[in-house]
Amino acid sequence: MIDCLKTAVDEALKSDNGHLDLFLRFLLGLSLQSNRRLLRGLLTQQDANDQINKEIVQYIKQKLEGNLSAERSINLFYCLNEMNDQTLVNEIQTHLSKGSLSSGDLSPAQWSALVFVLLTSEEELEEFELQKFKKSDECLIRLSAVIKTSRRALLNDCNLTDKSCSALAAVLGSDTNLKELNMNSNNLQDSGVKLLCTELKNLNCKLEILRLYRCSITEEQCVILTSALKSNPSHLRELNLSENKLGNTGVKHLCDVLKDSHCKLERLRLCNCSVTEEGYKALASALRSNPSHLIELDLTGNDPGQSGVKELNDLLQDPNCQLKTLRFLSAAADKACQYVERVVGKNLLLQRELKLSEHELGDTRVNQIAALLQDKHCRLNTLILSYCRITEKQCVILTSALKSNPSHLRELNLSCNEIGNTGVKHLCDVLKDSHCKLERLSLIYCNMTDEGCSALTSALKSNPSHLRELKLSGNNLGDSGVKNLSDLLMNPQFKLEKLQLVSLYCTAVTSELLQYYRETVCHSDFSSEIKPVTPERAELVGE
Repeated sequence: MIDCLKTAVDEALKSDNGHLDLFLRFLLGLSLQSNRRLLRGLLTQQDANDQINKEIVQYIKQKLEGNLSAERSINLFYCLNEMNDQTLVNEIQTHLSKGSLSSGDLSPAQWSALVFVLLTSEEELEEFELQKFKKSDECLIRLSAVIKTSRRALLNDCNLTDKSCSALAAVLGSDTNLKELNMNSNNLQDSGVKLLCTELKNLNCKLEILRLYRCSITEEQCVILTSALKSNPSHLRELNLSENKLGNTGVKHLCDVLKDSHCKLERLRLCNCSVTEEGYKALASALRSNPSHLIELDLTGNDPGQSGVKELNDLLQDPNCQLKTLRFLSAAADKACQYVERVVGKNLLLQRELKLSEHELGDTRVNQIAALLQDKHCRLNTLILSYCRITEKQCVILTSALKSNPSHLRELNLSCNEIGNTGVKHLCDVLKDSHCKLERLSLIYCNMTDEGCSALTSALKSNPSHLRELKLSGNNLGDSGVKNLSDLLMNPQFKLEKLQLVSLYCTAVTSELLQYYRETVCHSDFSSEIKPVTPERAELVGE
């Protein structure tokens, strides 16, 4: 009897289409002691029933340790059910209830048991989340049959490589329920992207949402991906390629998909994808040719150049354009932009000048404005923040932002804020930057002393060629501070045209120094003021 049952198991496993599966379950069910009496007339030899059960159960478990397909292993678990053996299933259910699967190493038989438990669960497999189990290629490959029956596969941040992509490609090319695939933050590599793309173009693939955020996709891989999407464009509704180095080349190929009349894409995210003005123009052109579907476009963290924002912003005026969300900025920067629009009534991204004088900003607004200043979509030439009650701490935040994006600003006015020497020193880090092109700097009444003035002159010596106008009135610079300034003025590379040093603290010595400089060294269009000043002379601040 035992030999007959083992042979039946072997033959069922050889079958590609599973035509012996039900027969095997039926046969094993008959072998139970409760059903043995039905076979007494057919059997010439009566084996010990308990021994038969133990042997065939052990034999099936040995088979489960092999490299079986999901279909074959699932049938063997149904066979174990017929034999009233639930040990493997109970082990897995215990792991699941304790949440210990994510760190445990499972045997092949236990992996098969996990697949069986998940697929035979009474709960519908709406969502499969790999992180609940084990973040590895092996786990994904073992559970690919479960992914196939799910509608959403959340595989993000799971250390997956191209090995997983082969199993996923098989799922995508099959008759699957899968509508959403999240592969965010996995290093798929070139071969992995190619494997996925072979099945993305398959007409069986009905994916509606594809997320490939931070997957190390390059321009070349983007070309392959967009070619696949172009072959099967009608299902995809959302695509996230953010944090990949697609560049303008990759985006232009993506535009070929957007131009396709069959493309039904509604949401496209391309944050931090190394897209420049050229790519922005290509996107605007593509969306004009097929404008009816896209409702959300996210380009946060890219460099739009001189006219990239305007190209896409003009698109919003097209009556056929359905865009509801055109995002260029981070959440904090966007709030700053909204605040500025309420105050000045203009879209700051289309402006080159921002004047917020006499608006008390506070920590929240300063942080938001800092986020805006460091964004490449912000191309301000003039920033006026006088009388805004900016503190040393807030000045540090602002100057840190300016340092990350220093090349556009030509005029900065921080007058009548208590930024002190600490704030000035951090501002000096911006001035030292070779990319800094600041031409006009106003620091009137900023609680700066000779210490801050020393740091300022040192910074200007290291990058002296751009500043044309410097206003330092109302600060206690002392003789040493003014002496440092006069030494700087002697530098032939320093092209200062206007120095405002109106102060109560200038002595006859410093006045004579400036007078000497003006008479003997200075070019004809240089001007300076050295007369006393009081806070009532506020008109100087906004000059």
